[in-house]
Parts: sequence; C-alpha cells; structure tokens
Amino acid sequence: MTGQRRVIAQVLSDSDDHPNVETVYQRASEVDPRISIATVYRTVKLFEQASILTRHDFGDGRARYEVDAPEHHDHLIDIDTGKVIEFRNDEIERLQREAALALGYRLVGHRLELFGVRAGGRKAKKTAGGARGGGDGNDSPSGGVSG
Repeated sequence: MTGQRRVIAQVLSDSDDHPNVETVYQRASEVDPRISIATVYRTVKLFEQASILTRHDFGDGRARYEVDAPEHHDHLIDIDTGKVIEFRNDEIERLQREAALALGYRLVGHRLELFGVRAGGRKAKKTAGGARGGGDGNDSPSGGVSG
C-alpha cells in the first residue's frame, strides 16, 4: 500500500460521518497536499471492491462511504440537514427475517435507509420522489430487504 493510500485509509477510518469523495480528498490533502482527487477516486473504488468500504446513496446526489462495520447497523437520514444517524433495532431485524421467511427465503443481508424530518420540525412536502423528496415514505424505493 502506498503512503497516499495509507493517508486516505486513515482519513476514512477516522471519519465519524459518511464522507463523499470530495470530503475525503479535502481531509487527505490536509495531511498530504500531493494527493490528487484522482488518487482518492481510485483508492475509494479499490477499497470498495475489496469490501473495506461500503458505498451509500443517501439521496443527496453523491456517493457516501463508510468503513465496513463489523456490527450491522441501519441509517436514518435527516433530509433537512443531511445528517446520517446510525442505529440498530432488534425488532426491525426480526421483522425483516420474518418477511424473508414468509416469502420463502433465508435472509443473508439487507440495507435499510430511513429518510425523515425531525418530529415537530417543518412539515414534509408531498412529492413524487417519495421519502427522498420529503414525502410520507410509503413509496420510498430505499430500504427493505435485499441480499
């Protein structure tokens, strides 16, 4: 592994958010100004292919990344602020396994992403985009069982 890849790996490892490539580049170039955006793109792609990173689409138009976590968790995305909240809920996990079994499958993986606005905050606008556009979430293409 090159020194620049080590810097990028450290930046990703130290991140407590879910940065996009541009954010990773900004943070890495503060450590080593010789790192190019192209190097960051190539390294992130390599880490993703090696299952070191997980790629997410949180509805903001940019791929966001996190180091592959040893413990499964899901995400709640605040559509007003873009803040990503990680959570785990055993009841949701149980219901997903039951749903897969009811359809004749054994669940081997899934990704759940909830999109919301803070309760008591602004009133969500109903749009054709579903939860990503501020709708009621019933028609959201995100989340659910996959594997």
